[in-house]
Amino acid sequence: MSGDDRAQVLLRRATSADARAVADVWLRSFAAALPTVVRPHSDDEVRAHFRDVVLPAAETWVAQAEPSDGGAVVGVMVLEGEELSQLHLAPERRGHGIGDRFVRLAKERRPRGLSLWTFQVNTPAHRFYERHGFTAVEWTDGSGNEEREPDVRYAWRP
Repeated sequence: MSGDDRAQVLLRRATSADARAVADVWLRSFAAALPTVVRPHSDDEVRAHFRDVVLPAAETWVAQAEPSDGGAVVGVMVLEGEELSQLHLAPERRGHGIGDRFVRLAKERRPRGLSLWTFQVNTPAHRFYERHGFTAVEWTDGSGNEEREPDVRYAWRP
């Protein structure tokens, strides 16, 4: 598929039935975008975390392909308070406008502002968030995250 996925992808609230698909998108996205970052949890632990912690407790959204395109979950966004804590896309769906739609939705849902963390090595994410009006406000050495990977906090204020 090429171009904009606007017509082919529905953004909707996730349900508990989406937990496995959400975790699998996260796993594939992480592997593709961050090949040098060591994951501190196994695939099964990641799936359990999404099933038992994220979906029950956080505002979780999915991007779902239309049935004619397989109907699969191809993206996930998680909002926790004013934090955009997760935004991940299936690698083959990057660059099709889904991330842009998720950020617009996040800003609609949190009109007073948002913050997020991303790893310093993830320069495509830096460009993406800066293009959407986020500003880097804090850089760390990674000692505060499980991966022990230097990260950066971004903030958006209207």
